[in-house]
Amino acid sequence: MVFQANPYSVLLISASEKLNTAVLPLFPGSDFWPVTTVGSLSRARRLLLQQSYDLVVVNAPLPDGMGTDFAMKLCRESDAAVALLIRSELYEEVNAQALPSGLVVVSKPTNSQLLTQVIRALCAMRERLRSMREKQTTVEEKMEEIRRMNRAKWLLIQREGLTEQEAHQRILRTAMERHISKAALVEEILKQSGET
Repeated sequence: MVFQANPYSVLLISASEKLNTAVLPLFPGSDFWPVTTVGSLSRARRLLLQQSYDLVVVNAPLPDGMGTDFAMKLCRESDAAVALLIRSELYEEVNAQALPSGLVVVSKPTNSQLLTQVIRALCAMRERLRSMREKQTTVEEKMEEIRRMNRAKWLLIQREGLTEQEAHQRILRTAMERHISKAALVEEILKQSGET
């Protein structure tokens, strides 16, 4: 079932030994590591302050709360793929409430086949979140590169009385003549004028 070279880290939040015994074998060490189990929301919060997890499974209810709000907040504020296991009589209400946050809600009782499918869906969701984060980072880097280029052009405009087009052409031509990247020349211009 490996989707990636590195295994998925898993946080199982469950106070039920019966469920833990049934679920833990569904996370083989070749695909999932580490798999951490805690029995309360407060313990889970402390762990999440120290590290992030790829997958989080919350088995509601827990001794210190239902877990629904915690799971939805985790979906909104992290890159983890999160599932909430909830009693069947609460499923419809909780699912309607949780759907906008991206939380996967699973009705209990359940079986290992369904849980395996949910885990695979969480892995696929995590890969999608990872890909989106990488694209976002690329866009942010490109925007920063454009901002730095514009600052360098502005410095040339101020210092040498060039138009924006002339400043842009100067940067391109000089970088090409010196056989350096446009970004490297922009950095030189910014450093020469005391900007970093």
